[in-house]
Amino acid sequence: MSEPVPHRAGFVSLLGRPNAGKSTLLNRLVGAKMAIVSPRPQTTRNRITGILHRPDAQVIFVDTPGLHAGGGKLGRFMLETAQRAVEDVDAVCLVVDATAREGPDDLVLAPLREYGGTTVCALNKVDLVQPRAALLPLLERWRDAHPFRELVPISAADGTNCDRLLEILVGALPEHPPLFPAEATSDQPETFWAAEVVREQVFHFTHQEVPYATAVRVEELTERGEPTHVYVRATIFVEQDSQKGILIGKGGAMLKRIGTAARRQLEAFFGIKVFLELHVQVRHNWRKDPRALREFGFRLTS
Repeated sequence: MSEPVPHRAGFVSLLGRPNAGKSTLLNRLVGAKMAIVSPRPQTTRNRITGILHRPDAQVIFVDTPGLHAGGGKLGRFMLETAQRAVEDVDAVCLVVDATAREGPDDLVLAPLREYGGTTVCALNKVDLVQPRAALLPLLERWRDAHPFRELVPISAADGTNCDRLLEILVGALPEHPPLFPAEATSDQPETFWAAEVVREQVFHFTHQEVPYATAVRVEELTERGEPTHVYVRATIFVEQDSQKGILIGKGGAMLKRIGTAARRQLEAFFGIKVFLELHVQVRHNWRKDPRALREFGFRLTS
């Protein structure tokens, strides 16, 4: 008789620069939308956890804000959150944008050196690299920069080599029974996801500084009937009156577009009809206010 396959369980942190594709990779590996995605950098602000369940493994992925030398209290919070994501994890996956000009430097390598555990480099967006031979010097450059266990060229967008990357990460986990129940998809509350979905639509529909000056707080999330539906009431905070005007739009048109798109996403998430009520408020300079940052959920989690 063959030996039973040991079950593995543990935490894998996804680290990298802004817009490297960490959130897209998280969604791909977990097989569900766990993090908001935007073509703009610095979309992710908090440490976000998505849980993959397999018969032989449970992988708890930790997505993080992009590593960048940002200013202000919010920027420092995002950087510290990303740096702390290497604490108490079983493996770190550095996600690198294969199309970016930036190469290895202390900003991305210092956390890996401090970690000292199993590290894997995922060279992302290889579907955009032409000719393919141009990948070879990129792989060599990152191989020389740090003793990664593996370097894997992937595309989180189309799935290229993501299965191979996943097997490498699972192999780095310790033998352990599941850490979360089988029905768990994240350690974040539903209110967090509802707020993130609304914020994602702000990124899709507005431009320049408006998305970055936006925070979303869910005031109420309850199940109601009849017929049964989820009622969500949320407030979108901005820093200036002009930003409030942009978010609301002429005759409320922009807020309606944001709300309609967010409601559809939430209905897919909850699996039932959603009634979404949105309001916009001005909180001047909230990104520089420690009290406002705590109020809006920006807390270090490790």
